Amino acid sequence: MAADQRIVIENCAIATVDADDTEYASGYLVIAGNRIEAVGAGSAPEGLENVVRRIDATGHLVTPGLINTHHHFYQWITRGLATDHNLFDWLVALYPTWARIDEPMVYAAARGSLAMMARGGVTTAMDHHYVYPRGSGDLSGAIIRAAHETGVRFTLARGSMDRSEKDGGLPPDFAVETLEGALTATEATVKEHHDASFDAMTQVAVAPCSPFSVSTELLRQGAELARGLGVRLHTHGSETVEEEKFCHELFGMGPTDYFESTGWLGEDVWMAHCVHMNDSDIAAFARTRTGVAHCPSSNARLAAGIARVPDMLKAGVPVGLGVDGTASNESGELHTELRNALLINRLGAHREAALNARQALRLGTHGGAQVLGRAAETGSLEAGKLADLVLWKLDTLAHASIADPVTALVFGAAAPITASFVNGRQIVEDGRLLTVDEDAVARSTRDEAQRLARIAAQG
Repeated sequence: MAADQRIVIENCAIATVDADDTEYASGYLVIAGNRIEAVGAGSAPEGLENVVRRIDATGHLVTPGLINTHHHFYQWITRGLATDHNLFDWLVALYPTWARIDEPMVYAAARGSLAMMARGGVTTAMDHHYVYPRGSGDLSGAIIRAAHETGVRFTLARGSMDRSEKDGGLPPDFAVETLEGALTATEATVKEHHDASFDAMTQVAVAPCSPFSVSTELLRQGAELARGLGVRLHTHGSETVEEEKFCHELFGMGPTDYFESTGWLGEDVWMAHCVHMNDSDIAAFARTRTGVAHCPSSNARLAAGIARVPDMLKAGVPVGLGVDGTASNESGELHTELRNALLINRLGAHREAALNARQALRLGTHGGAQVLGRAAETGSLEAGKLADLVLWKLDTLAHASIADPVTALVFGAAAPITASFVNGRQIVEDGRLLTVDEDAVARSTRDEAQRLARIAAQG
């Protein structure tokens, strides 16, 4: 849509998720080009020029688009396996299969993962891809191509592993890169694909996989590379008690202290999970403004534990939500994580005071934008920000008797989506993607999953 063309959305409840949590029981929003031009109470201003479309959003809640801060797209084609394992056993069971992925598989899996998230309200996605078998093709390019076709804003966290079984790690030897190879390929990916502009659709982060799958040098040099290139850093941290034990045995310190010793705390860093954090760890994250991707469903699926999200938020740690890979969260949907984050955290020490509906929505929107370093551009509905937003239909049987729309969205069943916009472009209409053929995506993911299973069975 041209910059001077406008879409007017009216007669809807609006949760802006701005700094003041401004909400309107009945309001309007104006999109001009790829930006939000205005948002407010009542009817849209009279006399707006070049209005190409008006949407009567009666019965809807408009929110910022959801922002996913941690995922592994390739796992879409290995869902439903090792369903009764903890993290380390699950990784050992699945690494031999993952090590046999190739470009067509990764492309199909990325399309499946992206389609599932986008049709559920995600407007900004990320993928932490760290498995690069030799001779497997252009995996990063395939993932980025899938995101472009789906129409979502996207961050590729270019991952890597160089600590294999022979070095005391978990991945098989043929599934890892060399230190030099990982750094060279990561730098090339950043230089080819990263866009630093305000309305960038594709960005790249430097993302060695985890303390137990990468060397200390890869972490240290990866941090130096990222900061030299001006991009963000991402990894897994403090996910399980086994990881904490591993770090103490190998490095003589816990994960947070180890990360700090390698340059991996800072406002340009975010880490997935952070389940087993003590008071000192949380204070270090708050002091350095290191972000957290909270993945409640995956943490439950792998019996990792309950992250101390209320304590993190109270301390000032930036926290967003993540789907995590769909081999540990088979639904692959972020909008269900709003509800799961609230419910699971209420099982922790803070009980019913842990999180409320608006805090959960903030985690999935503004919190995610903070974690990805894009809070100036997206994550809330404010004039001048990018037009990434969702219209949730709340007047059907599933939600109509819940008076508060934000409560309906978070506590209720997964709400139908009438429209989702990314960069001012509509990508979802009445729960279906407009950008790709969902049925064709489903067929290709099934075919590639079956092909991978056959290859893995042959050893």
